[in-house]
Amino acid sequence: MGRLIPEPPRPPAPTRAEGACLGSRLQAADRLGRANPARGDRTCVALRSAQALAESAIALRDALTRMHRNGESDVHSATLARALRALDGERRTNRPTLPPLSGPEGI
Repeated sequence: MGRLIPEPPRPPAPTRAEGACLGSRLQAADRLGRANPARGDRTCVALRSAQALAESAIALRDALTRMHRNGESDVHSATLARALRALDGERRTNRPTLPPLSGPEGI
């Protein structure tokens, strides 16, 4: 009978503070995306999103402060990137960028 190959160790699960950091970062990206004049068509929506962006920045700061106070000095970027992808982070963080060029004039 063949030998079983041991599974590699699972990456650590995000801590509560890391989860709050990820959530507030994605919330900030969502709000910045809604305020993006290149992707929206309503100034009212963009204005409300821009006003709420400050709340997301404060939440992100607070989550990072908790991580620092908890002694979480190392960022497990591979684990956090995997979590961001699972939370649809690629699409959500793409919204604040410029949309792709659609025609020969670049419009």
